[in-house]
Amino acid sequence: MQTIFASIVHQPLSYDVGPLQLTGFGLAVLLAFVIAQIISQRELARRGHDPEPIGDVVFAAVVGGLLGGKIYYAILMHDVGALLSRAGFVFWGGLMGGMLASYIVIRRKHQSFTRISDVAAPALAAAYSIGRTGCWAVGDDYGRPWNGPWAVSFPNGAPPSTVANMTQLFHITPPLGSSPNQVLSVHPTQLYEVALGFVMFLILWRFRDHKHAEGWLFGLYCVLAGIERFIIEFVRAKDDRFLGPFTTAQGIAVLFAIGGAVWMYLRRSPHEDAPGIYAEAQAA
Repeated sequence: MQTIFASIVHQPLSYDVGPLQLTGFGLAVLLAFVIAQIISQRELARRGHDPEPIGDVVFAAVVGGLLGGKIYYAILMHDVGALLSRAGFVFWGGLMGGMLASYIVIRRKHQSFTRISDVAAPALAAAYSIGRTGCWAVGDDYGRPWNGPWAVSFPNGAPPSTVANMTQLFHITPPLGSSPNQVLSVHPTQLYEVALGFVMFLILWRFRDHKHAEGWLFGLYCVLAGIERFIIEFVRAKDDRFLGPFTTAQGIAVLFAIGGAVWMYLRRSPHEDAPGIYAEAQAA
Protein backbone atom coordinates (compact mmCIF):
# COMPACT_ATOMS: atom_id res chain seq x y z
CA MET A 1 0.00 0.00 0.00
CA GLN A 2 1.35 3.40 -0.97
CA THR A 3 1.72 5.79 1.95
CA ILE A 4 1.60 9.55 1.60
CA PHE A 5 3.37 11.19 4.49
CA ALA A 6 4.66 14.62 5.45
CA SER A 7 7.34 15.79 7.84
CA ILE A 8 5.82 19.29 7.84
CA VAL A 9 2.37 19.93 9.28
CA HIS A 10 0.90 23.33 8.43
CA GLN A 11 -1.30 25.37 10.77
CA PRO A 12 -3.12 28.53 9.59
CA LEU A 13 -1.91 31.95 10.69
CA SER A 14 -4.81 33.83 12.29
CA TYR A 15 -5.23 36.29 15.17
CA ASP A 16 -8.39 37.55 16.82
CA VAL A 17 -8.32 41.25 17.70
CA GLY A 18 -11.60 41.94 19.48
CA PRO A 19 -14.39 41.19 16.99
CA LEU A 20 -11.95 41.23 14.07
CA GLN A 21 -9.96 38.30 12.74
CA LEU A 22 -6.61 39.05 11.15
CA THR A 23 -5.45 36.31 8.80
CA GLY A 24 -2.14 35.79 7.13
CA PHE A 25 -3.86 36.14 3.77
CA GLY A 26 -5.27 39.57 4.58
CA LEU A 27 -1.94 40.81 5.90
CA ALA A 28 -0.09 39.48 2.86
CA VAL A 29 -2.52 41.11 0.42
CA LEU A 30 -2.24 44.43 2.25
CA LEU A 31 1.57 44.26 2.19
CA ALA A 32 1.55 43.23 -1.48
CA PHE A 33 -0.35 46.34 -2.55
CA VAL A 34 1.79 48.60 -0.35
CA ILE A 35 4.98 47.20 -1.89
CA ALA A 36 3.51 47.50 -5.38
CA GLN A 37 2.69 51.17 -4.81
CA ILE A 38 6.15 51.95 -3.42
CA ILE A 39 7.95 50.27 -6.32
CA SER A 40 5.73 51.87 -8.98
CA GLN A 41 5.94 55.37 -7.53
CA ARG A 42 9.70 55.31 -7.07
CA GLU A 43 10.33 53.87 -10.51
CA LEU A 44 8.03 56.40 -12.18
CA ALA A 45 9.76 59.26 -10.32
CA ARG A 46 13.19 57.87 -11.24
CA ARG A 47 12.21 58.06 -14.88
CA GLY A 48 11.30 61.71 -14.50
CA HIS A 49 7.51 61.45 -14.36
CA ASP A 50 4.97 62.52 -11.73
CA PRO A 51 4.29 59.54 -9.42
CA GLU A 52 1.07 61.05 -7.96
CA PRO A 53 -1.41 59.01 -10.12
CA ILE A 54 -0.07 55.70 -8.79
CA GLY A 55 -2.04 55.93 -5.53
CA ASP A 56 -5.39 56.04 -7.37
CA VAL A 57 -4.30 53.31 -9.77
CA VAL A 58 -3.32 50.98 -6.93
CA PHE A 59 -6.64 51.61 -5.18
CA ALA A 60 -8.45 50.71 -8.39
CA ALA A 61 -6.30 47.58 -8.70
CA VAL A 62 -7.27 46.54 -5.16
CA VAL A 63 -11.00 46.89 -5.84
CA GLY A 64 -10.85 45.43 -9.34
CA GLY A 65 -8.52 42.63 -8.29
CA LEU A 66 -10.68 41.48 -5.39
CA LEU A 67 -13.88 41.66 -7.44
CA GLY A 68 -12.30 39.94 -10.44
CA GLY A 69 -10.84 37.17 -8.31
CA LYS A 70 -14.19 36.49 -6.62
CA ILE A 71 -16.22 36.63 -9.85
CA TYR A 72 -13.82 34.22 -11.58
CA TYR A 73 -14.06 31.87 -8.58
CA ALA A 74 -17.88 31.98 -8.61
CA ILE A 75 -17.87 31.15 -12.32
CA LEU A 76 -15.54 28.19 -11.77
CA MET A 77 -17.66 26.92 -8.89
CA HIS A 78 -20.93 27.54 -10.77
CA ASP A 79 -22.17 29.09 -7.53
CA VAL A 80 -23.24 32.73 -7.14
CA GLY A 81 -23.09 32.26 -3.37
CA ALA A 82 -19.30 31.86 -3.67
CA LEU A 83 -19.15 35.64 -4.12
CA LEU A 84 -19.93 36.01 -0.42
CA SER A 85 -17.54 33.34 0.86
CA ARG A 86 -14.18 34.21 2.42
CA ALA A 87 -12.31 31.72 0.26
CA GLY A 88 -11.69 31.72 -3.44
CA PHE A 89 -9.63 34.58 -4.90
CA VAL A 90 -8.44 33.31 -8.27
CA PHE A 91 -5.21 34.78 -9.67
CA TRP A 92 -6.23 35.22 -13.31
CA GLY A 93 -9.57 36.76 -12.34
CA GLY A 94 -7.81 39.11 -9.94
CA LEU A 95 -5.19 40.10 -12.49
CA MET A 96 -7.71 40.79 -15.24
CA GLY A 97 -10.05 42.63 -12.87
CA GLY A 98 -7.19 44.72 -11.53
CA MET A 99 -5.94 45.53 -15.01
CA LEU A 100 -9.40 46.59 -16.19
CA ALA A 101 -10.06 48.79 -13.16
CA SER A 102 -6.58 50.33 -13.41
CA TYR A 103 -7.04 51.04 -17.11
CA ILE A 104 -10.32 52.86 -16.44
CA VAL A 105 -8.72 55.05 -13.76
CA ILE A 106 -5.65 55.75 -15.91
CA ARG A 107 -7.83 56.87 -18.79
CA ARG A 108 -10.05 59.03 -16.56
CA LYS A 109 -6.95 60.75 -15.18
CA HIS A 110 -5.63 61.30 -18.73
CA GLN A 111 -2.50 59.30 -18.04
CA SER A 112 -0.57 56.94 -20.32
CA PHE A 113 -1.44 53.27 -19.81
CA THR A 114 1.81 52.13 -21.42
CA ARG A 115 3.83 54.36 -19.07
CA ILE A 116 2.04 53.19 -15.92
CA SER A 117 2.03 49.54 -16.96
CA ASP A 118 5.76 49.63 -17.65
CA VAL A 119 6.63 50.66 -14.08
CA ALA A 120 3.92 48.36 -12.73
CA ALA A 121 5.53 45.26 -14.25
CA PRO A 122 8.18 44.61 -11.55
CA ALA A 123 5.70 45.79 -8.92
CA LEU A 124 3.19 43.16 -10.02
CA ALA A 125 5.79 40.40 -9.73
CA ALA A 126 6.83 41.55 -6.26
CA ALA A 127 3.18 41.79 -5.16
CA TYR A 128 2.51 38.31 -6.51
CA SER A 129 5.41 36.83 -4.57
CA ILE A 130 4.31 38.50 -1.35
CA GLY A 131 0.64 37.72 -1.90
CA ARG A 132 1.33 34.01 -2.28
CA THR A 133 2.74 33.95 1.24
CA GLY A 134 -0.86 34.69 2.27
CA CYS A 135 -2.06 31.56 0.49
CA TRP A 136 0.56 29.64 2.44
CA ALA A 137 -0.49 31.30 5.70
CA VAL A 138 -4.11 30.12 5.39
CA GLY A 139 -3.38 26.76 3.75
CA ASP A 140 -5.04 27.55 0.42
CA ASP A 141 -4.04 26.68 -3.17
CA TYR A 142 -1.81 23.75 -2.26
CA GLY A 143 -0.70 21.04 -4.65
CA ARG A 144 -1.36 17.42 -5.52
CA PRO A 145 -0.55 14.53 -3.14
CA TRP A 146 3.19 14.00 -2.85
CA ASN A 147 5.60 12.22 -0.52
CA GLY A 148 8.77 14.16 -1.34
CA PRO A 149 11.26 15.60 1.15
CA TRP A 150 9.46 18.94 1.66
CA ALA A 151 5.90 17.65 1.39
CA VAL A 152 3.38 19.42 3.64
CA SER A 153 0.07 18.33 5.13
CA PHE A 154 -2.75 20.81 5.73
CA PRO A 155 -5.05 19.36 8.42
CA ASN A 156 -6.69 22.77 8.88
CA GLY A 157 -6.21 24.14 5.39
CA ALA A 158 -8.79 25.82 3.18
CA PRO A 159 -9.87 23.09 2.60
CA PRO A 160 -7.97 20.46 4.64
CA SER A 161 -5.85 18.17 2.45
CA THR A 162 -7.90 15.07 3.30
CA VAL A 163 -8.63 12.09 1.08
CA ALA A 164 -12.30 13.10 0.97
CA ASN A 165 -11.51 16.62 -0.26
CA MET A 166 -8.98 15.41 -2.80
CA THR A 167 -11.60 13.05 -4.19
CA GLN A 168 -14.70 15.23 -4.03
CA LEU A 169 -13.29 18.69 -4.75
CA PHE A 170 -10.32 17.96 -7.01
CA HIS A 171 -11.20 14.54 -8.46
CA ILE A 172 -7.76 13.21 -7.53
CA THR A 173 -7.48 9.47 -6.98
CA PRO A 174 -6.21 8.89 -3.40
CA PRO A 175 -3.66 6.23 -2.35
CA LEU A 176 -5.07 2.70 -2.15
CA GLY A 177 -6.42 1.78 1.23
CA SER A 178 -6.60 5.34 2.57
CA SER A 179 -9.55 6.46 4.68
CA PRO A 180 -11.68 9.54 3.80
CA ASN A 181 -10.51 11.49 6.86
CA GLN A 182 -6.81 10.79 6.32
CA VAL A 183 -4.75 13.95 5.83
CA LEU A 184 -2.45 13.67 2.83
CA SER A 185 0.82 15.44 2.25
CA VAL A 186 0.98 17.59 -0.87
CA HIS A 187 3.22 19.86 -2.91
CA PRO A 188 3.58 23.26 -1.13
CA THR A 189 2.80 25.07 -4.38
CA GLN A 190 2.30 28.35 -2.53
CA LEU A 191 6.00 28.39 -1.68
CA TYR A 192 6.93 27.43 -5.26
CA GLU A 193 4.96 30.47 -6.43
CA VAL A 194 6.58 32.75 -3.85
CA ALA A 195 9.98 31.71 -5.21
CA LEU A 196 8.99 31.96 -8.88
CA GLY A 197 7.35 35.34 -8.28
CA PHE A 198 10.58 36.61 -6.76
CA VAL A 199 12.54 35.31 -9.76
CA MET A 200 10.14 37.18 -12.06
CA PHE A 201 10.70 40.33 -10.03
CA LEU A 202 14.50 39.98 -10.32
CA ILE A 203 14.28 39.54 -14.09
CA LEU A 204 11.95 42.50 -14.56
CA TRP A 205 14.04 44.65 -12.22
CA ARG A 206 17.11 43.76 -14.25
CA PHE A 207 15.41 45.09 -17.40
CA ARG A 208 13.83 48.22 -15.85
CA ASP A 209 16.27 50.46 -17.78
CA HIS A 210 15.36 48.92 -21.13
CA LYS A 211 15.77 50.97 -24.31
CA HIS A 212 12.47 49.94 -25.83
CA ALA A 213 9.24 51.93 -25.95
CA GLU A 214 7.08 52.39 -22.86
CA GLY A 215 5.01 49.30 -22.15
CA TRP A 216 7.61 46.79 -23.36
CA LEU A 217 8.37 45.69 -19.79
CA PHE A 218 4.70 44.93 -19.14
CA GLY A 219 4.77 42.61 -22.15
CA LEU A 220 7.72 40.81 -20.59
CA TYR A 221 5.76 40.49 -17.35
CA CYS A 222 2.86 38.86 -19.21
CA VAL A 223 5.24 36.37 -20.82
CA LEU A 224 6.87 35.47 -17.49
CA ALA A 225 3.55 35.29 -15.63
CA GLY A 226 2.13 33.02 -18.31
CA ILE A 227 5.14 30.69 -18.18
CA GLU A 228 5.11 30.60 -14.37
CA ARG A 229 1.42 29.78 -14.20
CA PHE A 230 1.62 27.18 -16.94
CA ILE A 231 4.36 25.32 -15.07
CA ILE A 232 2.86 25.47 -11.58
CA GLU A 233 -0.53 24.15 -12.73
CA PHE A 234 0.94 20.70 -13.33
CA VAL A 235 1.34 20.16 -9.57
CA ARG A 236 -1.65 22.19 -8.30
CA ALA A 237 -4.67 20.41 -6.80
CA LYS A 238 -7.23 21.44 -9.44
CA ASP A 239 -10.53 20.20 -10.84
CA ASP A 240 -10.75 22.28 -14.03
CA ARG A 241 -8.64 20.12 -16.34
CA PHE A 242 -10.20 20.34 -19.79
CA LEU A 243 -7.60 18.76 -22.12
CA GLY A 244 -5.77 15.83 -20.59
CA PRO A 245 -3.43 17.21 -17.92
CA PHE A 246 -4.03 20.84 -18.92
CA THR A 247 -6.21 23.24 -16.93
CA THR A 248 -8.28 26.29 -17.82
CA ALA A 249 -5.67 28.42 -16.06
CA GLN A 250 -2.99 26.99 -18.37
CA GLY A 251 -5.06 27.95 -21.40
CA ILE A 252 -5.26 31.52 -20.12
CA ALA A 253 -1.54 31.43 -19.31
CA VAL A 254 -0.69 30.52 -22.90
CA LEU A 255 -2.83 33.39 -24.19
CA PHE A 256 -1.17 35.82 -21.76
CA ALA A 257 2.31 34.71 -22.78
CA ILE A 258 1.52 35.01 -26.50
CA GLY A 259 -0.15 38.38 -25.98
CA GLY A 260 2.84 39.57 -23.97
CA ALA A 261 5.27 38.47 -26.68
CA VAL A 262 3.24 40.29 -29.35
CA TRP A 263 3.13 43.41 -27.17
CA MET A 264 6.91 43.28 -26.67
CA TYR A 265 7.35 43.11 -30.42
CA LEU A 266 5.04 46.07 -31.03
CA ARG A 267 6.86 48.13 -28.37
CA ARG A 268 10.36 47.04 -29.39
CA SER A 269 11.50 50.45 -30.68
CA PRO A 270 10.67 54.00 -29.52
CA HIS A 271 9.11 56.33 -32.06
CA GLU A 272 6.84 59.37 -32.13
CA ASP A 273 3.73 57.48 -30.99
CA ALA A 274 5.64 55.15 -28.68
CA PRO A 275 8.15 57.13 -26.60
CA GLY A 276 10.99 55.72 -24.55
CA ILE A 277 10.78 55.39 -20.78
CA TYR A 278 12.65 58.55 -19.71
CA ALA A 279 11.03 61.98 -19.57
CA GLU A 280 14.21 63.77 -20.69
CA ALA A 281 14.37 61.76 -23.91
CA GLN A 282 10.70 62.47 -24.61
CA ALA A 283 11.24 66.20 -24.13
CA ALA A 284 14.31 66.31 -26.35
